[in-house]
Amino acid sequence: MPATTPIAHCKTAALARVLDSVPKGYTRYTSGEVPANKAYALANKLHERHAIGATPARRLTRKQHGLANALLVMYYPPDAQTVQWLMLFTPGELESLEQLRDVTDKKRLLWLGYELVRRSERGKASWTWRRSKQEMADAYALLNQQLGKGHQAAVQETLQRLAHQPGFHGVREQAWALQQHAWHKGYRGERPPLFFVQKVSHGERLQLSERK
Repeated sequence: MPATTPIAHCKTAALARVLDSVPKGYTRYTSGEVPANKAYALANKLHERHAIGATPARRLTRKQHGLANALLVMYYPPDAQTVQWLMLFTPGELESLEQLRDVTDKKRLLWLGYELVRRSERGKASWTWRRSKQEMADAYALLNQQLGKGHQAAVQETLQRLAHQPGFHGVREQAWALQQHAWHKGYRGERPPLFFVQKVSHGERLQLSERK
């Protein structure tokens, strides 16, 4: 079977793949961006370097030999000029030098405008995404400006836009807090429902060139 890697065309798919992978031990990372016309060539290059399209059996063999396993998360929206990518690695030796950070570092992983955080639920730790502090500050500032001018329709539009962002647990909590803030400040319009992220495909499969 040819080696493949998923290419995400929406943020939810890309971010969901990270959440699915970190609990499996893919806790080290590096990221970057590439012109869209070079994105697939980069994916093949990373497969040659780090076997990002390795099968589960091959990944087990690599682990047994002390090598790190790697996967590529690529966000390639329609008509994009620039493609964002994130590589995740398990512990182990690298076959090609990379400058890596860890998702448990004090400086959190920030990707596609969202921050990866760990939370506790029923005594168990899990991971989620939330908006960055800067984005939340901007959202509160915008709502305060609209509320101060009594622009109820503008507030409703802002809340709807926020409610349609990826519905991960952390993002939903923040959206609810913003709705509550608007309500306490005098907004009396519709409060849009907050959606949960359903199980989503990680993206369209890209066939990779075999390693030489």
